[in-house]
Amino acid sequence: MNNNNFVVIMAGGIGSRFWPFSRTNHPKQFHDVLGTGKTLLQQTAERFEHICPPENIYVVTNKMYGALVKEQLPFIHEDQILKEPIGRNTAPCIAYATYKIAKKNAKANIIVAPSDHIVLKEKDFENDMRSALSETSDKSIMVTLGIKPSRPDTGYGYIQYLEANNSRLKKVKTFTEKPVLEMARQFIESGDFVWNAGIFIANAQTLIQAFNTYLPEMAEVFVSGNKKYFSEHEEAFLAKAYSQCKNISMDYGIMEKADNVYVMLSDFGWSDLGTWKSLYENMGKDDFGNVTEGNYMLYDTKNCIIKMPKDKLVVVEGLEEFIVAEYDNVLMICRLDQEQRVRQFVADAKSKKDEKYA
Repeated sequence: MNNNNFVVIMAGGIGSRFWPFSRTNHPKQFHDVLGTGKTLLQQTAERFEHICPPENIYVVTNKMYGALVKEQLPFIHEDQILKEPIGRNTAPCIAYATYKIAKKNAKANIIVAPSDHIVLKEKDFENDMRSALSETSDKSIMVTLGIKPSRPDTGYGYIQYLEANNSRLKKVKTFTEKPVLEMARQFIESGDFVWNAGIFIANAQTLIQAFNTYLPEMAEVFVSGNKKYFSEHEEAFLAKAYSQCKNISMDYGIMEKADNVYVMLSDFGWSDLGTWKSLYENMGKDDFGNVTEGNYMLYDTKNCIIKMPKDKLVVVEGLEEFIVAEYDNVLMICRLDQEQRVRQFVADAKSKKDEKYA
């Protein structure tokens, strides 16, 4: 196993589109969403056990979730839990991880991955990770993973690539974040667009150069922390550093602007488990198309998601294509095709009722 290989797992989001199951005090990455006996975070970490040593797995999360990370991944050291004082999107979290890891190992080759995705073909995923790491270990390039689209989904980002060779590694032409439906259809028909899996690979020095070039103010902030990382002064430094960082994504801040970005065409059974609809599409169903969990009795009910606590009995009659979900004193009943309104429900519950419901 290559000791220069590192993994950064991003686990700081609240996952509000998956409310009420995903909440501020316990986001979805810390839940056993798929009923496997392991949380999404645990599954993500296990996915890399043959890619890098356990001491090279870092988790970036909000400071309020530090204890949850340690509880679910007891093998990692406190120094491997990077606790953000506030959320500032993905660019600051990746900068923090990059500069801290680079202090430990200047030759680090880093995979950055979300904590809440599904991968069905684990071996294919592992092979793609190794292929990407071999490309970035000694080259000044950033490699992202692209999934062949199966439908014109408006919830995913898209990558257009240049068809210049027969290799699976293609030069990126454009990034498009969550297009409207007609545009998504055009992307599918063109044949040169893939879904952005949100996973990318680059060596530490390439990432540092990218921050210097495209987000120089952010680079200046985190390079100033080199004497603070892995010390008792790190937390105080971060409080000041994050107050100086703008809220910006890695894609928008760097990937869309850089000219050394490549996409590796991949197929490892990927899904961004970001919404109720994506959960429905990836779970086993009964003879009537229902995805169920908990204690329930269903009558004339089809193509629904029923996710309830085991200590309550829910009786559902006559529903079709609905979400019926309860967690921590919040019950939501919503049409499956209206799931995009969930964020509105969260905002309204927080402002009109009580923050404890958000």
